[in-house]
Amino acid sequence: MSLDERAPASSRTVSPPVPVRRSSPGPPKAVVVVAPLLLTIALGLWGIRRGNTLWGDEAVTHQLAQRDLSRIWHTAQHVDLVHALYYAVMHEVFGLFGAGLLTLRLPSVLAMSVAASGVGLLALRLAGPRAGLLAGLVFAVLPQVQKYAQEGRSYAMVCALVAWASYALVAGVPHRARWRWAVYGATMLLACLLHEFAVLALVAHGVTLVASRVPRPVLRAWGVAAAGVVAGLMPLAIRSAEQSEQVSWIGGPVRLGYFLVVAVVGVVCARAPLGGRGPVRLSVLAVPILVLPGLLLLTASLVKPLFVDRYVVFSNIGFALLLGALMDCLQRSRWSSRFVWIAGVAVLAALVPSSLSLRTPQSRSDDATAIGAAVREEGRPGDGLLYLSGRHRILTAADPEDTRLLTDLALARDPDSSNTLAGVELPAREIAARMLEFDRIVAVRAAGAHSPTDPREAAKNSTLRRHFREHGTTRVHGARVTVYVRDHGPSAQDAPRSGPKRRAAGETGFTRCSRPAVPLRRTGARATRTCRWPGGRGREAARCCSPPASGSRSPGTR
Repeated sequence: MSLDERAPASSRTVSPPVPVRRSSPGPPKAVVVVAPLLLTIALGLWGIRRGNTLWGDEAVTHQLAQRDLSRIWHTAQHVDLVHALYYAVMHEVFGLFGAGLLTLRLPSVLAMSVAASGVGLLALRLAGPRAGLLAGLVFAVLPQVQKYAQEGRSYAMVCALVAWASYALVAGVPHRARWRWAVYGATMLLACLLHEFAVLALVAHGVTLVASRVPRPVLRAWGVAAAGVVAGLMPLAIRSAEQSEQVSWIGGPVRLGYFLVVAVVGVVCARAPLGGRGPVRLSVLAVPILVLPGLLLLTASLVKPLFVDRYVVFSNIGFALLLGALMDCLQRSRWSSRFVWIAGVAVLAALVPSSLSLRTPQSRSDDATAIGAAVREEGRPGDGLLYLSGRHRILTAADPEDTRLLTDLALARDPDSSNTLAGVELPAREIAARMLEFDRIVAVRAAGAHSPTDPREAAKNSTLRRHFREHGTTRVHGARVTVYVRDHGPSAQDAPRSGPKRRAAGETGFTRCSRPAVPLRRTGARATRTCRWPGGRGREAARCCSPPASGSRSPGTR
């Protein structure tokens, strides 16, 4: 018998078993991936038509993606080279499913849903399954994510590619397999070719690796991948720099407030003990993605204004990671779990008005559909049509029927035949001469447009001011549609009444009119002379008496 067995029973003490506290199991990996994806699709389909309206940038996508690939390439040589790959992708989508409104926007819905699942998977790897699920759901309900999930532009696709490139980065650090870094480099290059400012995420990834103090072989592998991305992007960056006038409309930071709010909130979240696992911590990855791209654009704006919120929409990835990890951290604390639920419900309730407004035509900078409808309503068959300035011709491109019965007074070559976005306009003197041939002109002016220095625009405004008076203005979201009528002064009343003035054959500016014109037409209480043929309409008159367009067919006829 051992000494322990011979000891009296009173001297032995038995400690009660200590219960082992186990953390509640998180959601399965499939839920982390699928739940954010389904929520993003549901929010994307909700109100996706926005009252069957397009805004100006979407009208550009809709117009260019219907051209064949060779014409898209020729157009990109002059304008919008940064979006050429996206237009090519949408051209193939339109070829498969038709060029409808849903076809225009559904690729963005699907891309943003893929981004949401990537955010969830990324947070799962860095902070656990519950943080992954919360981060993915947070990403889906962010206002900027909801907005660009319903827009026929490239920003949702770029966001999805940056999210999955970030996952490839984190996965490649511990394994160091070359194929992982090749996947990372290819994904980032594709994102940059869709929109070159995605290269700012590459800078953020480099800062993450340096701050994480990863081994030198990992930094070397990332450096090789990053060099490949930069080399692949360089030709696009050099050529697109020649088209820098496309961003001349940016007078200062555009919608800077949202970026500042999420950046400050995200940095505050990063100060919490978010936990994490692996060589790369969640906060070290999320903060650079959230802050650096916008900060670099703001710094560049000191030289040339470049900051527009949609250019860095992928920064929402970092914000969602931080907020999801913080909610998981708070939920692990017993005393604050109820507070987390109350705060979550309050935030969702606060987002409802924003979500509703994002699904209205007024949520975008303009409403191209309403502008075209206003032109159609105010114009009469044979009226002149004038754009102030010519690059805003795209504002009525949503439906060609809106302007079919009007004569575009400044147009020499239409956008399709000239491989441009807004067509090629006549010289200033010819525009002014054509304007004087019409008694009514419908003018389209974008809201907030400044007075351009181009001589064509100066000629348009000067002729309107000297020879026309404003008859009425219709204000729609993003533009003003004004009807001008000819203001004939005493000199016009004293003019001979034998018909319109004719120039000698060979004289610059007009061709000889050989048929008799109807001498009088009433405009209000005044009798005015117009170039109008018996049985004909204003468009036939324009063909006869308007100046020729450098050997091409009569300009302005759509």
